[in-house]
Amino acid sequence: MHRGKGMKFVGDSRVPAVRKPNIPKDYSEYPGKTEAFYPNFLLKEWMIGAVFLIGYLLLAAAHPSPLESMADPTDTGYIPLPDWYFLFLYQLLKYEFASGPYNIVGAIIMPGLAFTALLLAPFLDPGPERRPFKRPLPTAFMLLTLAAMVFLTWESVVNHDWEAAEAQGQIVEEVEIDTESEGYQIYANATCINCHGENLEGAVGPALVNTERTAEEIADIAVNGITKNDVVAMPPSWTGSEEELAVLAEFIATLGDEE
Repeated sequence: MHRGKGMKFVGDSRVPAVRKPNIPKDYSEYPGKTEAFYPNFLLKEWMIGAVFLIGYLLLAAAHPSPLESMADPTDTGYIPLPDWYFLFLYQLLKYEFASGPYNIVGAIIMPGLAFTALLLAPFLDPGPERRPFKRPLPTAFMLLTLAAMVFLTWESVVNHDWEAAEAQGQIVEEVEIDTESEGYQIYANATCINCHGENLEGAVGPALVNTERTAEEIADIAVNGITKNDVVAMPPSWTGSEEELAVLAEFIATLGDEE
């Protein structure tokens, strides 16, 4: 047997012998599968964008933004509410272990750990497996995070006093108040002015203009207070005479009425 007998040389057909320039093929080689960017493709994009824009404009016109009155830094009774995607953090700060002297725990440490773990996730789980049941720890942590966010968001929505929140930022029409009237003098000398403002525009308590309550209802609230959702919204505060209470209640009830 001679050396080299039976040896064969083969070539790989995947490697071209002559390199061709990397020039894309013409549109005509893909009939029905391509189109010119301008104006065909760009026109379709503009049309889709216009449909969505008109849709957003219609939604904005049908459901205007819930604008509130002008911000007042002296109003210590105003309770701000974040957008829905931050409600879980807002609810977290209500718990004892994350509020008060431990506020730094709920505001910085716990969210910081959560976001750090999210950033490190690609390095902590570098395996090629992508099926959830084959990755028990990452899957468990993700489900725990989602469950916590859903639960905290739900708790924040359920426990929030939406009626009080709507009333505290309500835009109140300015009403000319007769500061020389007997009703205003009784109001100014009573404790009402401390909570409802000098012009009855509201401060710690709500505004007393356009209350849509009768004089009898206002007098009852002044004497007996008011409770909402088992929480005392206003304690009993009237200490004057019945005659003065009747004048004060009538004065407040008629504020904002059209003449």
